[in-house]
Amino acid sequence: MTMADWRDAVLASFKTAVERRRIADVPVGVLLSGGLDSSLVVALLAEAGHSTDLKTFSIGFDSVGDVAGDEFRYSDLVARRFGTDHCRIRIDGTRALSALPGAVAAMSEPMVSHDAVAFFLLSEEVAKHVKVVQSGQGADEIFGGYHWYPPLMRTNDAVGEYARVYFDRDHDEMAQALAPRHMNGDYSRSFVERFFAQGGDVPAIDNALALDTRIMLVDDPVKRVDNMTMAWGLEARVPFLDHELVELAARIPADLKVRDGGKFILKEAARAVLPPEVIDRPKGYFPVPSLKYLRGPFLDFVRDILDARPARNRELFRRDYVDRLLADPEGELTPKRNSKLWQVALLESWLQTHGI
Repeated sequence: MTMADWRDAVLASFKTAVERRRIADVPVGVLLSGGLDSSLVVALLAEAGHSTDLKTFSIGFDSVGDVAGDEFRYSDLVARRFGTDHCRIRIDGTRALSALPGAVAAMSEPMVSHDAVAFFLLSEEVAKHVKVVQSGQGADEIFGGYHWYPPLMRTNDAVGEYARVYFDRDHDEMAQALAPRHMNGDYSRSFVERFFAQGGDVPAIDNALALDTRIMLVDDPVKRVDNMTMAWGLEARVPFLDHELVELAARIPADLKVRDGGKFILKEAARAVLPPEVIDRPKGYFPVPSLKYLRGPFLDFVRDILDARPARNRELFRRDYVDRLLADPEGELTPKRNSKLWQVALLESWLQTHGI
């Protein structure tokens, strides 16, 4: 197949996936971040004639320093372009802070991603308007949208390169973080080695995409969105995980996915229905700056959790490591620019919340 063949096949398959998830006895909305993935969902629903009664929802948080807390300029552009009934939801710091215990209580397992509380608050508001929404989850995994994929196109050390660009902490830092009784092996690297070995003699990028689709996607973003939406009785549907679309994407040559910064073939398919300023914009994330740069009451919240008697009695984390993070809460970020302190605090908060 040529690039044009793949492009057309992706667009046709995704149209079917979106239409399948529109069928419901109640109105179906869209969680519209303004990024490529959710915008493409809106565009295809509008093309099919559903924009007049289509409700879209975007959320934004307080900025921290020069880190923006919303992407409303993009979601507004898409909503105007397709004439949706659009709702902006702005969350101030006080409300985000007060929502943290509820979000943690709704987690079926610890979920350290900053956007969990964002989805929790977004779902609370969206559930007042609709009971079913479509979401753009899954596109980065099946179409190669993350920044750690391009280096895997060029490496002879698949496991080492995947660990370098993806692991939040290497084994040496895990030994600094956890009590010695929990450190019997390099679990993360061993897991990746076993998974890649099962894939056989294939390029590193194909093993990485398979791992992220079959393991990481299921255990992290899908589970997180499902927990946070269902906490408010909201059903989130994910057209990018339509099995026929996933099977199609798995057959596309990796270069057509990770080329030019990622999701190349999906972007080419989207050009038929989306304006270039949405397709070619810098990649964004669901921003919750106050959980990345912990300050003020958010830092107090974290400190209270880690200084509580259950945390000290549990001795899961080495105290010198916890104190190091508390002393420099904004300076210790993972390779994917997430807060190490928030990750530690979230795990301990989840254990305390669930009485473990």
